[in-house]
Amino acid sequence: MRVILIYDVATEDSKDQQRLGRIRKIARRYLTHVQKSVFEGSISRSKLERLKVELLKEADRKRDSVILYVMDDRTKYDRQILTDVPDPTSNIL
Repeated sequence: MRVILIYDVATEDSKDQQRLGRIRKIARRYLTHVQKSVFEGSISRSKLERLKVELLKEADRKRDSVILYVMDDRTKYDRQILTDVPDPTSNIL
């Protein structure tokens, strides 16, 4: 399945900054970093469930926003890059 992860972590103090780093590290283990707080990639259902569990262990459920867009393999989508920047996922096999 194809997944897009978007997050916004509250960063008022140093503990928040550490939490942001931990969330980013978790996301990188499963998906490709596309932009600041945006990750995407293909992932199995079991890995998606592990990703959710790990993210929820770190996220502050009252202050952070963590959003997953999940598309099954049959879903047709059209990914368009509108600017001249290199595709951050171009090195993925």
